[in-house]
Amino acid sequence: MKTVVVIPTYNEKENIRRLINRILRRVPDTHILIVDDNSPDDTEKIVEEISADNPQVHILERKDKRGYGSACVDGFKEAMRIGADLIIGMDGDFSHNPRFIPAMIQESFRSDVVIGSRMIPGGMQVRRSFIRRYTTLFANLYVRAVMGRDVRDWTSGFRCYTRRALEKIGLDSIVSEDISVLEEMLYACARRGCVISEVPIVFVERRKGQSKLNRLGKTIHTFLMILKIRFLRT
Repeated sequence: MKTVVVIPTYNEKENIRRLINRILRRVPDTHILIVDDNSPDDTEKIVEEISADNPQVHILERKDKRGYGSACVDGFKEAMRIGADLIIGMDGDFSHNPRFIPAMIQESFRSDVVIGSRMIPGGMQVRRSFIRRYTTLFANLYVRAVMGRDVRDWTSGFRCYTRRALEKIGLDSIVSEDISVLEEMLYACARRGCVISEVPIVFVERRKGQSKLNRLGKTIHTFLMILKIRFLRT
């Protein structure tokens, strides 16, 4: 199977070269697609240099910063266009460790969607503040209650989708332009009968660069979007 790792980026020049190298060491046959939102720190130039020497590394350059959600959707569409059978979404800041990718790929033989989960036995969060840990816990409890599905880590962005799952939901139907894309896509998969499983990961708070999220504003907006997705999505 052809696996494509999709990584949305914005100002990740301090991380991206090391991350690409580490993924390719862990999973040598995989392809990597960077979806860059016109980073002012020239992240895309670093990826272009790598791509020129390695045909497994691709870049999708977006000329304006349109948000995490649309970056994921555009990246998944491009991954499918280049022939992906498995599509893995992950962050570009080392909060998601490439060492968990092989386990996610293995689990995909039994599931349509595999979540790299912090909320099941063996999963954990490292270097996160007390407030951040309990914000994540509360967010997941909230989404589980609203969505009514037995998934423990709804908010994890470290996931492996089969091509079949993405074809079932239809990426053109996804409307979220920010972090709520995670819940919308997972809910769409669940409603269409996809088998969803979770494997434990260790999430590590980023050390370098700046987070893409305005935490309070994004959290409030995401909570409202969850209600919209649950009760208005057809």
